Amino acid sequence: MAHVVPASGAPAPRPKAAGPDTSPGVSPGYSPGPLPDVFGARTHLVAHRAVPVVLGLVYGYWAAAMNRSAGPITGWNILFGFVTAFVFAALYVGVRALAPRLPRELHATLWASFAGCAFGFLYSQDSSHSVLRSVFMSLVIAASVFAVAFYRYYTREDAAGHRVR
Repeated sequence: MAHVVPASGAPAPRPKAAGPDTSPGVSPGYSPGPLPDVFGARTHLVAHRAVPVVLGLVYGYWAAAMNRSAGPITGWNILFGFVTAFVFAALYVGVRALAPRLPRELHATLWASFAGCAFGFLYSQDSSHSVLRSVFMSLVIAASVFAVAFYRYYTREDAAGHRVR
């Protein structure tokens, strides 16, 4: 029978005081505790700074490619892509910093409006779509993101907004 080996520095799991766990595949009396941190603090710091840059570059490239409509790549098109990437990354960092400080309703609303605006901007770059269709599609995306985000925050926070899990 296989047993869980604690990660370096992590305390060994202790049996539950209330009673045995009857879940299938779990040894009786085993309490798993928190998950081990696989990556170090430096890796998390690099990822924390690299994710906005990478997402911004992908978003900027995508916007520039849609803006040129299969035409030639020009200097203005490259500038448009980099400006779009910078604005997207700056807004992403701002939303990521501000959103956790808000109550769960506003937290979900902020992420939904960010996703809806980002999608709407990309959708509007295609010249075959009208402005009304771009607005409608971005509202659909924003409503979907709001529903998922609100459910996530509602099930993982208590009434005061403190993280439960």
